[in-house]
Amino acid sequence: MQVKKAVFPVAGLGTRFLPATKASPKEMLALIDKPLVQYVVEEAVASGIEQILFVTGRGKRALEDHFDIAFELEALLFDKGKEAELSQVREIAEMVDIFYVRQKQALGLGHAILCAKDFVGNEPFAVLLGDDIIDSDKPCLSQLLEVYNKYRGSVLALEQVPLQNISSYGCVKANHISDRVFEVTDMVEKPKPGDAPSDLAIIGRYVLTPEIFPILARQEPGKGGEIQLTDAILKLSKSQAIYGCRFEGVRHDCGDKLGFLKATVDLALKREEFNGEFEKYLRERLGC
Repeated sequence: MQVKKAVFPVAGLGTRFLPATKASPKEMLALIDKPLVQYVVEEAVASGIEQILFVTGRGKRALEDHFDIAFELEALLFDKGKEAELSQVREIAEMVDIFYVRQKQALGLGHAILCAKDFVGNEPFAVLLGDDIIDSDKPCLSQLLEVYNKYRGSVLALEQVPLQNISSYGCVKANHISDRVFEVTDMVEKPKPGDAPSDLAIIGRYVLTPEIFPILARQEPGKGGEIQLTDAILKLSKSQAIYGCRFEGVRHDCGDKLGFLKATVDLALKREEFNGEFEKYLRERLGC
């Protein structure tokens, strides 16, 4: 069965970006001229996803409005003859079918995925976290789906990170299968560097089988008192193989202020419209 549905957990409060996120969703922070979440939606669509479920919370109205039809704005752009801008606005609303469900309590990523049970049904599905912007020739999710289509098991996106940073991630113990593919044998949520089984961290892209849902429904709270998706995937691994894909591309952690700044610079330098001037400006500021 092909993966055609994706779940976006977007109920978080974005406290690391206060006060910018006091009244605006973190996912709507602008990375150059597009909100963070739009980059990830475009990745999903480019990977063949046809339906997306946003698992939202209070204060996410701006996110919903962004992917809706904007009649007044479209009429204004039409009257002013701004055809390029009009086309751009319409494409956002038409790129994919989007649905919404509320996560009424902040009980963790695992609970957010459980909220998608009725939407997903008995199908494999993707999970994409809006904090991770991945710049790659082939969409990161497409790379995971290739692994899923070959092995027919859940797939986690993996990235090698310095061991001193591993405590910020879920971490895997895995057997190398081929090229960038691994079979995951164990997972640890945010281990101390000395306790980490490897330097392979789980980042915000997953392909999961529907058997994860009954496990999540019974899952006890883990670290931080939350229902951890990593714990549920580890239990799933007892009954079916779990795979990892060390994706090709550059990941920007836009849930972190420094990561957000780096993403802005890197993506701006790739934009033909101002990369020459921007690079010149950076060199002048750095004195090189």
